[in-house]
Amino acid sequence: MGADDKISNKAEEMKGRAKEGMGRATDDERLEAEGRADQSKSKVKQAGEKAKDAAKHVKDAFKH
Repeated sequence: MGADDKISNKAEEMKGRAKEGMGRATDDERLEAEGRADQSKSKVKQAGEKAKDAAKHVKDAFKH
């Protein structure tokens, strides 16, 4: 996982947490749900990047 991807995904997750918190504070269920969705989307992206990294490590192991 590239550093740029890590930072971008973490920023998206934090934005989602902020949205969820703001929605909870203002009793806005839609905003709260959007925040949870943003967090989930970010976590899926992070998992995908980790899977790519794992595949690369396996590929590299077979080269040696």
